[in-house]
Amino acid sequence: MTVVAIVQARMGSTRLPGKVLADLGGAPLLDRVVARALACAAIDQVVVATGEHAEDDPIAVRARAIGAAIFRGSAHDVLDRYRGAAIAARADVIVRLTADCPLLDPAVIGAVVAALGDDVDYASNTLVRSYPRGLDVEAFHADALYRIARLARSPAAREHVTAFVLERPDLFVTRQVVAARDDSDLRITVDTADDLAAVRMIWDRLGGGGAIARCDEIVAFLRRHPEVRALNADVVQTSWRDVEVTHAHV
Repeated sequence: MTVVAIVQARMGSTRLPGKVLADLGGAPLLDRVVARALACAAIDQVVVATGEHAEDDPIAVRARAIGAAIFRGSAHDVLDRYRGAAIAARADVIVRLTADCPLLDPAVIGAVVAALGDDVDYASNTLVRSYPRGLDVEAFHADALYRIARLARSPAAREHVTAFVLERPDLFVTRQVVAARDDSDLRITVDTADDLAAVRMIWDRLGGGGAIARCDEIVAFLRRHPEVRALNADVVQTSWRDVEVTHAHV
């Protein structure tokens, strides 16, 4: 089987525009995500999936510069973008990653991929949260993705790729990877300027020399340093359901 990590990236983030190309230790966040995906032995190829409009040209340029494959598709129908990227890469298994999670742990990626057996449509560590937010990984068979793309109709499902699994759990066999302890209160994703400040602080302490910090190392650091946790403790995570609310008021 060909296992392809598809990293979705866009320049037009609402709360922190251009965040995926923001600097983290001398390289963009996008570089860090791609490097972590490639460091996972379970991943055969990494594809950066971005929008087709000119505003996302810098992402395509950067992805090519670091040797990642590129797929460009709909800016808003991200589900269709994933479908197109999977077809182009001839993927048997897709691993969904986002370019705003630069501290991904390759071991966590591998654990989620390993959970995707032949009898499972979808595996993740996100439906039952135990890992810090920012270590999010989803894996699904290509036929499950194509089924989702064919059946999903809601704005949330089209924008958030796998939301249809939550909308219609009766149609899918799912499996969750749960950590030994619950650290879901910790936040190491980048959605705001405060998030970026926190992640930069972690990087400065743990990412020197290009080292890939493990999940347990990051957790231990944050538990020892409440002042770092406090940098983005007040950030409210947006939900995939917010898309429904937004479209309902358009």
